[in-house]
Amino acid sequence: MESNQLTHKIIGCAIEVHKLLGPGLLESSYRECLHFELTQAGFRVIKEKAVPVVYKEIKLNCGYRIDLLVENKVIIELKTVEAFLPVHEAQVLTYMKFSGINLALLINFNVIVLKNGIKRYVL
Repeated sequence: MESNQLTHKIIGCAIEVHKLLGPGLLESSYRECLHFELTQAGFRVIKEKAVPVVYKEIKLNCGYRIDLLVENKVIIELKTVEAFLPVHEAQVLTYMKFSGINLALLINFNVIVLKNGIKRYVL
């Protein structure tokens, strides 16, 4: 599946979750529900995928985790915040760098209209 099609379908699943739950819940609730929707749509999804920090020739297992990894092609980082901060973007870009995955969605469920809470990143 092409990148644009894949992210379009993922966003559709996120919109379904947001439509039914609305804003105001914990990030973990959205993660579980989005995982369910993506799995129901036929995607292979890994929750809380560990991402080691690579420093020179060593890997440090520091507890960093990708919220959802879809088809081993798209990182989904979920937030429930007032607004995205530069640190949120830095987090996504770091996950992309260390995982070698060059496509990501940063999704904030704490918005009235979900399309206003989505950023797409391509390396």
